[in-house]
Amino acid sequence: MKKILRKKVIFPITILLVFITTSAYNSNFFEIAKQIEIFTTMFKELNMNYVDETNPGDLMDTAIKSMLDDLDPYTRFYNEQDVQASRINNAGDYTGIGAKVLTLKDKLVIVESYKDYAADKAGLKAGDEIIKVDNVIVKDFKDDAGNLLQGAAGTDVTVTYVRQGKTNTLKITRESLEIHAVPHYSMINDNTGYVVLREFTRKASSETISAIRSLKNQGATQLVLDLRGNPGGLLSEAVNLVNIFVPKEQLVVTTKSQVKKYNKTYYTLREPIDTKIPLVVLIDGKSASASEIVSGALQDMDRAVVIGSRSFGKGLVQRPKPLTYGTQMKITISRYYTPSGRCIQALDYWNRDENGKATRTKKENYKAFKTRNGRSVFDGGGVQPDIEITQSKQTPISKAIEAENLIFNFSTDYFYKNKVEDLTSFRLSDSDFNSFKSYLKQNGFNFETKTEKAFNEALDVAKEEELNTTINSEYSKLVKAIDNYKNSAIDANKAKLSSLLTDEIIKRYFYSEGLYEYYTANNPEIKRALDILNNPTEYSSILK
Repeated sequence: MKKILRKKVIFPITILLVFITTSAYNSNFFEIAKQIEIFTTMFKELNMNYVDETNPGDLMDTAIKSMLDDLDPYTRFYNEQDVQASRINNAGDYTGIGAKVLTLKDKLVIVESYKDYAADKAGLKAGDEIIKVDNVIVKDFKDDAGNLLQGAAGTDVTVTYVRQGKTNTLKITRESLEIHAVPHYSMINDNTGYVVLREFTRKASSETISAIRSLKNQGATQLVLDLRGNPGGLLSEAVNLVNIFVPKEQLVVTTKSQVKKYNKTYYTLREPIDTKIPLVVLIDGKSASASEIVSGALQDMDRAVVIGSRSFGKGLVQRPKPLTYGTQMKITISRYYTPSGRCIQALDYWNRDENGKATRTKKENYKAFKTRNGRSVFDGGGVQPDIEITQSKQTPISKAIEAENLIFNFSTDYFYKNKVEDLTSFRLSDSDFNSFKSYLKQNGFNFETKTEKAFNEALDVAKEEELNTTINSEYSKLVKAIDNYKNSAIDANKAKLSSLLTDEIIKRYFYSEGLYEYYTANNPEIKRALDILNNPTEYSSILK
């Protein structure tokens, strides 16, 4: 009797669920089709009837980008050139001049010429400003001018550039370049290996494995894995990277989405390389996405001590979707969660403030989760290191200075005014730092604090309410206090700014390879890592 009743109850419920799901799908499909028809009609009428001549391609590009800007910064449309560039980034293969380039509106700035590759051999230096590529003037080129430097290996490209106010021209022969996911690994001392992982390309885990095996053959019995500045990459490679240090069938990350097929769990699938070797992972505010999956998972499993500063806080997953005519779209499809269940996404793009900016999760709203050993870890704001290094943390003023490229530009001037011949003995002197402060003044550097902005907005409201005469004197005192803070802020941030300047200056003389070598002897995060690794009791106590 029970079986009959159960069937009678379940059957109509099943029918109802199918009907609701189908109806919801049809309703959603109809709404999409309706909006497409409205847009198509409008777009056609606009281009056929507008008073001036229009460019349908430019209008569509603006429409698409404006629509996506309202979502999150990772959901993006890629034209054919962008698709090729994305493939290169993930594969680690590159054909061009062998340089990292910053694309600005009117010029291409060489950020770094890779040692012994085309641009370096031709004589291009960091800070050189390319204003013309072959016969194309950069400021007149509407698309990404960086694409002008790419081309088949063996072909020539002529660049016109400005260096220290002088215009020069040179010819560069393009060549193939393999961008290594692991640009550097070495022994810090007799028993400690150091591995730098720059990005999670398809070769990230295999290159890391090769580096670790080489270091172990050289006597490494403990490791430092450097993920600082690593912006992420392939999720699958993040899982493979964790698998180097933990056994098979361990949960690394879970993704959750509105679309059921994107709800997935990722487990380690291979035999590990070493599950016992003491491990320290370095992160900072520029460690994002896959870097946070790795550091967060190893932290949740109590498999590594994490040192540095809080990571970026990107807990979103994107997937590429092919479109017509060789174009592509990268869409945010889900959020990811570390083994303990935390999502470290820091910014909320779906609940913006009055200025349209994404809001940041407040610390008081962080939720606590537990590692395997019962340690408390938190969601909502990136991966918090087990040991925080003050000098590693970005500050409002260091961010403002970097945003205006003032550290980069000062380092360019420094390179042409000073000789540095010995890597190991280099130190940024007090005189150098004072020169930097003078450089900031000469370039009109000024930054608006959040407090200052709030006060200015309050004064505007006071003027509307005719209260400004009453509060003017008090307001002047507040402004003076803020100015005093701003005047002393550079000195208060001397350690962080000196570190950023040192890094950039060293790269000018000794390339990135020299910087990593300098780190092994002088970097405070690595020094702290060594202190912990060389003290097994402290290492164990942190994890337990």
